[in-house]
Amino acid sequence: MILQRVTSFLFLATLFSVSFEKIQWELAGTIGLAGILAVLFVASFALERLGEWPRRIHRTVAIVLLFAAAFLVVYLAGFYNIESEQAASQFAKGLARFAITFSFAAVGIAYLARRPLRFYWVALGALCAGIALNGAYGVVQLAFAETGRDLDQTVLGPLLGDARSINFYGSVEGADVYRPNALTNDPNHLGIVLLLPLLILTPLYLRLERGHPMRVPLMVLLPFLLLVELATLSRSGLLGLLVGVLVLLFPYGRRFVSAAVLVPLGALVLGLAVIVSRRVDFFETVVRSRLDTDTGSTATHFEVYELVRPALEGHLLFGLGLNTFSVYYEAVTGLTNWGPHSFYAALVIETGIVGAALFAAFIWWLFRRLRAGHRLGKALALMRDPLAARVRPLAWGLTAAVVGVMAANAFYLTMQQSYFYALAMLALALPVVFGRRLSAA
Repeated sequence: MILQRVTSFLFLATLFSVSFEKIQWELAGTIGLAGILAVLFVASFALERLGEWPRRIHRTVAIVLLFAAAFLVVYLAGFYNIESEQAASQFAKGLARFAITFSFAAVGIAYLARRPLRFYWVALGALCAGIALNGAYGVVQLAFAETGRDLDQTVLGPLLGDARSINFYGSVEGADVYRPNALTNDPNHLGIVLLLPLLILTPLYLRLERGHPMRVPLMVLLPFLLLVELATLSRSGLLGLLVGVLVLLFPYGRRFVSAAVLVPLGALVLGLAVIVSRRVDFFETVVRSRLDTDTGSTATHFEVYELVRPALEGHLLFGLGLNTFSVYYEAVTGLTNWGPHSFYAALVIETGIVGAALFAAFIWWLFRRLRAGHRLGKALALMRDPLAARVRPLAWGLTAAVVGVMAANAFYLTMQQSYFYALAMLALALPVVFGRRLSAA
């Protein structure tokens, strides 16, 4: 009984902390809080299952493990293309991250399949609550910076020894401009991870009945998260949000013009109008700088794709090696402070056409399971099961979140992080968990 509670706590704690990139330590390499918790969860789950017989593996879990094995083969094949000690070190870090994230995803699905339906909602709540806390930290971080103080060194410094401070964007009219990165390492990381609660919770909120206890909290939370999204000034995050909303407009277009959306959104717009009206020139300059496509930072996001072809000369099949893009980029450009500004460019360069094709197959299967979740919701609706009012919007929300994150990563690199595999785990577990309701009926 105690072990079961420990396993449950570790699972929820991992989901809660998957966006806390800054909280990390040097323990035989850099490892974050979420990684430590994920390893402990997998170990605890394994101990919990030791005395059980027969040991059955769910089909979805088995397929995840097969994908993991296939990725491992590709990565090991790419290892033989590594030509420097620095690249080998980066490869080891990437392989460790892959092992932790994929293990957590596979074991997480198996764990959710064994728990009651209600626990899935608790898990989803833990993920969204952790990201919401991240957003709240970002607001406080921004407020501290405006007064000349550093929240990260005050709060995280004593715990970590050092912490990356808020992003300084520049100065306008003698006033400093900051972009909150909260508990992530970059404002764009924060902007992208915020897509998860924004896109997953919105369709669930739109389908809540009048008087539901979660209606008011979500009515407050979603505009707040949107405000933090805007504060990051992340073009990648806004691109992902736009694409995700377009996905949600397909089933819920009419509901987006209802009072449930227009009232909180109008309140947010009114609040922003009041703030902007006090410093119109300041905000106009900041926004124009982010929309300017002729800047060097914008060009970098597109130029990174030009590195793909020369990188694959002689390494077409398996690429230069997992997590070695930064080493290659430094050798080509001489820059040490830039990483890959596209997940897809990094994917092809590091793992070649075989690795890219394998990842495409994994994403295709992920969408197949999401489609199964949509069909499950329709089947429950035909049975007049009230659970359909939750499963269908959940399936749409997860679909929008996956599509939005994929769009955002066209010009940034976050899909190798823990949050994405937590999202994939919840998406893959959807038909597994709620399919039991249909089977019982």
